[in-house]
Amino acid sequence: MQSFTCPACNSRVYFDNLFCACGEPLFYEPEARAMWNKAEPCANRDTIQCNWVAAPGETLCRSCAMSDVVPALNVGDNQQLLERAERAKRWVLANLSNWDWFTDADPGMRPRFQMLSENTGSGRAVQIMMGHDSGEIVINVTEADELIRAQRQRQMGEQYRSMVGHFRHELAHFLFDRLAVAPGFVDEFRALFGDESADYNAALQEHYANPKDPGEDFITAYATSHPHEDWAETVAHLLHMVDFTDSFVSAGLLMKGVPEGYQPYADPDADNLLNIAAEVAIAINDINRALDNSDLYPFILTPKIREKISFAHGWISSHAARGA
Repeated sequence: MQSFTCPACNSRVYFDNLFCACGEPLFYEPEARAMWNKAEPCANRDTIQCNWVAAPGETLCRSCAMSDVVPALNVGDNQQLLERAERAKRWVLANLSNWDWFTDADPGMRPRFQMLSENTGSGRAVQIMMGHDSGEIVINVTEADELIRAQRQRQMGEQYRSMVGHFRHELAHFLFDRLAVAPGFVDEFRALFGDESADYNAALQEHYANPKDPGEDFITAYATSHPHEDWAETVAHLLHMVDFTDSFVSAGLLMKGVPEGYQPYADPDADNLLNIAAEVAIAINDINRALDNSDLYPFILTPKIREKISFAHGWISSHAARGA
């Protein structure tokens, strides 16, 4: 994620800041990808600390407007959980805008979100299955609670679990539907990932009954369950890597193997991008280990996984030119 400055005083500010230290209000303008001091605020600015500019002629920003359903904010911690979940959504949407997804230049369909909480006020937790179906994405905001999310990560034996990761995974399913109309995409996809028309429910039941080792062909165990999930996991990891590399260089950091002035989102060469991202990940993993923290990126990119990520990168980064 790029670095931002306050237009009034030129001080460093951050993506979610509502105010600068100089006292000026801050508004993120997603089309300009910049902070402004004066703008029409999103109607959710005070409620969930959304600092985005209201969409032209609307009361909500383009991110909040995508949420068709939100939890009852007067119940439990729902307001705080929604705030955290929506912050993650804005971050991921801002990332994707670098490749012209959901910008003014993108005429395609937008995703719709159902932001649901397990706490409905009934006194009994409601089970929520996150997923995507025909443009509708269900997100469980309860997992914005770090303790709950960490418990589920351990229960499922996952190396990584975050709200940003949930949005990247589910949006990847949405991007598949957008890309599927582009000439050549489905044939190329099936040659690499398999037949996505295979029975999805049956595949998931088989996955949970008889989990497979990801081996060298899949980025995670869940990716083995079905071609659609292999795609979603692959795309999520592409977005993880390009974003942490972009954040690294945007912070002004330099290291051997990372060219000065490198722009990850503008790099058309996926192999080069992955090589640089791997160098950044190894360096930050070493820093984290010095503090006895978990690795930033604890995954191994085998040749097959790199091939899948390169395929996803080629289509997602150039979707506009491909008619998707």
